[in-house]
Amino acid sequence: MNKAMKIALLGKGKTGGKVLELLLESRIQHTVFDSGNPPTKENLINHDIIISFLPGEAFKNYISLIVETKIPVICGSTGIKFSENFNAELIANNVTWIYATNFSLGMNLVYEMIKVMSNASKIFPSLTYSLHEIHHTKKLDSPSGTALSWMSWLNHDVTITSERIGDVPGIHELSLLTSSEKISIRHEALDRKIFAEGALYAAKKLFTDKTLLPGLHLFQNIVLDDLHKKEKKNDGDK
Repeated sequence: MNKAMKIALLGKGKTGGKVLELLLESRIQHTVFDSGNPPTKENLINHDIIISFLPGEAFKNYISLIVETKIPVICGSTGIKFSENFNAELIANNVTWIYATNFSLGMNLVYEMIKVMSNASKIFPSLTYSLHEIHHTKKLDSPSGTALSWMSWLNHDVTITSERIGDVPGIHELSLLTSSEKISIRHEALDRKIFAEGALYAAKKLFTDKTLLPGLHLFQNIVLDDLHKKEKKNDGDK
């Protein structure tokens, strides 16, 4: 019988709480760690995967401890930048991490669309790009990590504007404007559950895919690789 996956969930805030809901619905073994039950090497060690949606500053305090446990990690903590040598550190410790600024599975389709839009200058002699993002009032980083990722994917100058309204999970809209037309790519998170679903997708990937090498992996690359594998398989079936 295959061993059941056991998750250590760090943080049960807005998104961590959605992960907890899915863990309960799916009857996946788990332990929740928060300020009332802080993680230690001893109480983490019997888990297979760590999922963190702690705020970035809080997560930083646990990085050394978590690396020491050698447990694979899904990191959705926002506002965090890993050091240049962190990937080498993970490889040296033979441990695999997956991180993302946005764990929405649909965001990977957006990536493909943005890469197409990035070629617009080949057919339009003059154009401008703008990106507007909206999040809840408690989101601290501005512009969002997702907006910065979109700008990186586009690889062109883009004007970014931000709004913080109510309890909006996340809206991003990238627009291309020429003298006679406007083209937009819009992604709207209707429920934070989408980020939890992506995190569990990544956790199951780490737990079952033994070909994933140690190091720091971007979630986007993991999903796109899966998508392209399926495309190749479908092409081969024709």
